[in-house]
Amino acid sequence: MLIGVPKEIKNNEYRAGLTPSGVRELTAHGHRVLIETGLGRAIGLDDEQYVAAGAQVAATPAEIFKQAELLIKVKEPQSQECRMLRPGQVLFTYLHLAPDPIQTKALVESGAVCIAYETVTAESGGLPLLTPMSEVAGRMSIQAGATNLEMSNGGMGMLLGGVPGVAPAHVVIIGAGVVGTNALQMAVGAGARVTLLDKSLDRLRHLDLVYGNRISTQHSSGHAIERAVLSADLVIGAVLIPGAAAPKLVTRAMVSRMKRGSVLVDVAIDQGGCFETSRPTTHADPTFVVDGVVHYCVANMPGAVARTSTFALNNATLPFAIALADKGWKKALADDVHLRRGLNVCQGEVTYQAVARALGYKWRDPQTLTG
Repeated sequence: MLIGVPKEIKNNEYRAGLTPSGVRELTAHGHRVLIETGLGRAIGLDDEQYVAAGAQVAATPAEIFKQAELLIKVKEPQSQECRMLRPGQVLFTYLHLAPDPIQTKALVESGAVCIAYETVTAESGGLPLLTPMSEVAGRMSIQAGATNLEMSNGGMGMLLGGVPGVAPAHVVIIGAGVVGTNALQMAVGAGARVTLLDKSLDRLRHLDLVYGNRISTQHSSGHAIERAVLSADLVIGAVLIPGAAAPKLVTRAMVSRMKRGSVLVDVAIDQGGCFETSRPTTHADPTFVVDGVVHYCVANMPGAVARTSTFALNNATLPFAIALADKGWKKALADDVHLRRGLNVCQGEVTYQAVARALGYKWRDPQTLTG
């Protein structure tokens, strides 16, 4: 199979869909890999390293989209990329379609087979291709929040961990999944006072055993969220409903009553955001202010640490990429129910229920397309 890997063109996105080691694995399986020149240059992966691993180099993305049977990317295809997709071509990348009707329409019209990293599941019930980026984003959320609490970035001028004689910042984390747990680890390590909210009592019990009296845990409800947010200096939105739009847990009215100079970091922005005042931002212009509250809503947070993120992502995606290349998409999805759950759009139909429900499409059972 001919596998194509174009450079990412989203604002300040430098992650690469494959590393040289990934290319070596795929070529060892008898496949051809065509990369766009400069694919990994920004993160220290030169074309020569890819060529040594067995890749061929294309001068333009158009060459790759025209020739490749399987496209491996990181972020959702931008409008000009959607126009280059063709019927039957397989696209393997993050998509986040539920809050994005324009992209969904373009993918449906392309006739391509679109498999989303974020809805592939695991035997354990987790999301193995979302997990590494959630780990990165969770850890980065505290870093970004701490930076934006500084006066020069619009914050109230508070040091996250305080100093002797001065109280630390109060960090509120909404959601105790992968993002929330990694944010928790960083916040506790920085010396902040942390409140963690989640609907799962089992999850809260587990983290209470791990962190003890260094954190406060609360069962998530509208009342509990409101009380926590109004006393917070930094709020991390870390909620996820796989494949679906994120619920709006912090209302505009709550934001209007928050401390002036406090910070909101919405890690759920890829799925529409969990704060009512959120809107997607970029690394080039990462924040905006509503009612005196700084909002950090960058939709590709892990792109800021692109080298770490590229290797972490490739570790997770490569086995699935090999299966798709070795077997073809129909057999690969038929053989693996977890990979099949990644199928979001296929040959003009929406095949993921949460996306169909959110955007008003008729849902097609993916099993009927792979049998």
